[in-house]
This record gives sequence, structure tokens and C-alpha cells, in this order.
Amino acid sequence: MKILVTGGAGYIGSITTRKLIEEGHNVVVFDNLSTGHKENVFCKLVVGDLLNPEDIKTGLKNEHFDAVIHFAGKALARESMQKPSDYLNNNINGGINLLEYMRINGISNIVFSSTCAIYGFSNKLPVSENEDKLPVSIYGESKLIFEKILSWYDQIYKIKNVCLRYFNAAGASLDYSIGEMHSNETHIIPLAIEKAIRGDPFSLFGSNYPTSDGTCVRDYIHVEDLAIAHIKAINYLRKNNESNCFNLGTGKGYSNLQILKAIEDISHLTIDIEYKEKRVGDPPIIYANNSKASDILKFRPQYSDLDTIIKTAWNWHKKSLSVY
Repeated sequence: MKILVTGGAGYIGSITTRKLIEEGHNVVVFDNLSTGHKENVFCKLVVGDLLNPEDIKTGLKNEHFDAVIHFAGKALARESMQKPSDYLNNNINGGINLLEYMRINGISNIVFSSTCAIYGFSNKLPVSENEDKLPVSIYGESKLIFEKILSWYDQIYKIKNVCLRYFNAAGASLDYSIGEMHSNETHIIPLAIEKAIRGDPFSLFGSNYPTSDGTCVRDYIHVEDLAIAHIKAINYLRKNNESNCFNLGTGKGYSNLQILKAIEDISHLTIDIEYKEKRVGDPPIIYANNSKASDILKFRPQYSDLDTIIKTAWNWHKKSLSVY
């Protein structure tokens, strides 16, 4: 198939793009490079912004796609509360411009990079796709709104979608060539590794949550597994021609202290932990019910054990930072 990948220069998008190419698909990446990196793109790259319909029309002129994978969007929950208009504009209006391009050009399949943030503080664990959607950040709200927009475009224009609700993407490519590289890093694994390498203290927020060690518990899924899930979602749409949504997680969680201990064990470095007050909006525990993805997509994570996640992240950071 010929597939358009928006945000294909980013962390998850670039690894998925490479795997699509390995599977024999013809891929074009559309990315504004605001957070992506052109050196991670292994196919045709069109530089443009989804907020500008002319960029889409001109950049993708004479292209004919069978499907779209939509990664492009702002994805930091805490930042979204500081810059709500940026997140709502980018994640909703940019997505609508993409859907209009699809409508005009007769493209009827889209896989959307959604998030578990749409669930907010779920009272039921593990979290299934049917749980209440009560986001506690503008980021989560913007993703939920776009999922609803997708359902309307399905109803009105028969554009079928699969929404993949990630839990916590983690790790680096298995060959250590692509990893998590954000200018304002907030995710625990890359941030803790960087602090350990540089010998700086790491701030850990909260030590008295109702968990086994007092720190938050999260479900981590390896980025290579996420890439595989996107290919399975594309194949699902092609075969079934019906919309659906799936949680992408492992069905279990690791605490913040477990993550930090694993980083220390693999890196042979010591993390200087500074305990801080709890942050507002952090649920104690959240992890996925992944049975639907397992049953329907036949998706079962292969690389999401904690050892593989930390080893790949560590090896990528060690190489990319060139300081160890």
C-alpha cells in the first residue's frame, strides 16, 4: 500500500515508518519538523504544517494514498495546561485539515495516534476501552475531541478509523538508532537517564501514593511494539473496513522507583533522587486492559519487558549524548 504518515519524523512515527518500509509499503512522510528530525526519515519527506491547508494541497499534489497514519500533534500533558490554545488548535484543527484532504482525495482509512490520557483518573483497573472518558488535561481532551470528529467523518463520509490509545511509549529502536529526543523532556525514562549520565539530581514527585513503594505506577509499551500495532491496525482496516479503538499497553505497571532501579542496574550509574511534593493530576496507578487488541488485532507486545525498554533507551542515550 501507499501510506501517508503525518508526524513521521518524530519518535514513534519514524520507527513506524521504517517498519512500514521493511514490510514493503510505499511511504510518504508529512512533518513540520517542529519536534521531528529529518535524519530519522528513510523515505520521501514533505515538510509542511497541517494547520496550513495549502501546505497539504501543494506538498502532496499528485500523490495517491491508500491509507493515512496520523501521528502529528502536540503530546505533552503538562505543557497543554500552560498552552491550551496551541494544543487545541494543533491537535483538532490540524486533524480536520487532514481529514478534509482525505475526503477530497477519496482516502478512506486512517489510523490515529490517540492516548490513554482520554480516560483521566479511571476508577476501574485495568482500564478497558469502554471506561468513562474524563480527561484531566487539554492534551487528553484534544485527543478525545478528535476521536469524536473521526466518528462523525465515518458516519458522514465513510472514512474508517482505528484509534490506538497508547499508554506510555518507551524505549528506543532495537538497533539503537532512534530514540526519544525532546527539547523539553518530561518522560521519566529519558529524563532519568540524562540526569544519571550528567550526574544531576532527579526530581521524583510523590512518595506516599497507595502503591507498593509509594510511587506512581504506569504501563510502559516499547516503541517497536507500537510500530507493529500500527501495521496491524492498517491491515485491520483494509480487511474489515470498519472503525474501532484499541488500548496499547502491556496490562501491568511498573512504579517510578522500579524504573529508576532498572536504569541504575543497566547503566551502572547512581541516580540522585530528590523527592518532591505530589503533582496535581497524577493518578496513583493506571494500566491497560489490552485484551481487545490481543483478541482482534492479534497484537501481543514482544519487546515491552522492562529490561528491553531500559536497555534500548540506555544504549541510544549513551550513543546520542556521546558523554559516557
